[in-house]
Amino acid sequence: MKVTLNSDMGESYGIHSFGNDDALLDLVDTANVACGFHAGDPSGIRETVTKAAAAGVSVGAHPGLPDPVGFGRREMKLYPDEVRDIVLYQVGALKGFLDAAGVALDHIKPHGSLYGMVARDEALMDAVCDVAVMYGVPVFGMAGTAHERVSAARGVPFLAEFYVDLEYSADGGLIIARRPHATPVERAVERMTVALDEGVAIAATGERIPMRFDTVCVHSDTPNAVAVATAIRAVIDSQDSTSGKVSHV
Repeated sequence: MKVTLNSDMGESYGIHSFGNDDALLDLVDTANVACGFHAGDPSGIRETVTKAAAAGVSVGAHPGLPDPVGFGRREMKLYPDEVRDIVLYQVGALKGFLDAAGVALDHIKPHGSLYGMVARDEALMDAVCDVAVMYGVPVFGMAGTAHERVSAARGVPFLAEFYVDLEYSADGGLIIARRPHATPVERAVERMTVALDEGVAIAATGERIPMRFDTVCVHSDTPNAVAVATAIRAVIDSQDSTSGKVSHV
């Protein structure tokens, strides 16, 4: 199985442009499209779906917490049924635009703090899986967390992610800043190369963390996202074509 490249997109609001979507669509295999709660407006969702389809990029849902001011990066105390409703509402919104464009829903990938919450809490992740089952699609998430455990228990296909533009903590968790910052291209390339060749991520404090993954994420909102994605695309394609290796799953 070839490692793919994905990016979070459609996170603008009206005249307020956010992210580097147009350029990234030439580089990625899959777009995770914001569905309106943490970011994204109806016209933006439609435009992102249309552009992704034209570029041959598959489209997944990227539902977040209802917190546009905090960009979905502030945790909330939620019951499982609330998480289910939040995810179902947003996936349904995106699915309407996908159906109108004749495009299939590829997967579900929670955004920001929701992603972290359901990685730790199996009851909340079970709610996400309820929606994945309804639509018959895989879930993107982190290997070795509730993302993977609950998906396996529910029979939901699971694709593990690796991040080249975020730091990992010693326990394998992601260190997410409230405001995006540029990742040096050489640092991203080093992370990608080590992960592909050795199946590990290097934590911010130096620990080597076993890392299994099917897909690699580059965030669209970092200042140098296009440069990072261009370099990572080259690493993935070169590694795949020269060594024949598959993802560490």
